[in-house]
Amino acid sequence: MTASASLVLANHRPETIPLARRLMAVHDTILLEEPPEKGFEPMLDGKITIYAYLENQELEYPEFSRRMAQVLRERRKAGTRLVQVEPFIDLLLSIHDRFANGDGPQDLPAGTDLYRVYCAEHFATKALLDFYAASGRDNFDTTIDAVKRFARADARRFALRDQMRAEAMAALLREPGNTYIEAGQIHYPLWHELRKRLPAGFPLRVHFLMTAVVRKLGYRRHLFGPGDLLTLHYRFHPRGRFQSENLFAARALIYNKLILKEEIADDLDTYPHTRDEIEIGSVTDQLSLDDCRRLYTLVRRASTTDSREIVKRHLEDRWPVGRPT
Repeated sequence: MTASASLVLANHRPETIPLARRLMAVHDTILLEEPPEKGFEPMLDGKITIYAYLENQELEYPEFSRRMAQVLRERRKAGTRLVQVEPFIDLLLSIHDRFANGDGPQDLPAGTDLYRVYCAEHFATKALLDFYAASGRDNFDTTIDAVKRFARADARRFALRDQMRAEAMAALLREPGNTYIEAGQIHYPLWHELRKRLPAGFPLRVHFLMTAVVRKLGYRRHLFGPGDLLTLHYRFHPRGRFQSENLFAARALIYNKLILKEEIADDLDTYPHTRDEIEIGSVTDQLSLDDCRRLYTLVRRASTTDSREIVKRHLEDRWPVGRPT
């Protein structure tokens, strides 16, 4: 049996799980985008409940995690190999434990992966806090600069995370069989990191999980928001600037005010998150830098619903989805 792999890119939304479930079923091994958890194997084998396994984890998307755990139990029963591989997050959790026990940054050995993870996380977190501070001062240009600084720091953090994960997965991918690699869309550059570490000609396929759904909904566009596009540009060109970076940063400010934040677990056959990402992306694609400058003052402190109404009025009849609810 030869070795092959699929890098499957999708955001962690409940509506992605049926598609992931079908694709996982034709793979021999699944490499999950999560650090090893001591309760993982007992949960898969039914020795502890899914609720017990998840209850002490800090979950950004709890319904996704619950439903995915059910799928992973199915795959275990079918004989699929399941491996949790996310060394960056694993090391970050160990740093948190060390700090909780009284250590500080000065106690991390310089030049180690532990120290590199700390630095990447520290600078990204500082840049995010600087953005929050800037956005509170109601100065559009200062806030745009803060968005760009955070996107650069986030790109550096993702670069290290992808490098470490690719290194950890390379040997596993060379083993016979077809491997499913779970990854969020923002980790598209992981493909390049894997290519560097795999033999020439290794059959590695990149699969955007929701592409068929986007086509089914009648669109021909990606699901990357303007903030993701800004981060990805800095990821691929870490020292470069580009003509539209201010525009992407400005659109990201508006996009983040319009996009749905809560996890939707109902009506999954209608793909609510995918629709929302497409439609809000289509809206922000229409905005110029001057549009964003004017709108930011109006939506900065507004709710998602009110922000949508404000932008709809600004664009008049060009809003693609009708009156927001």
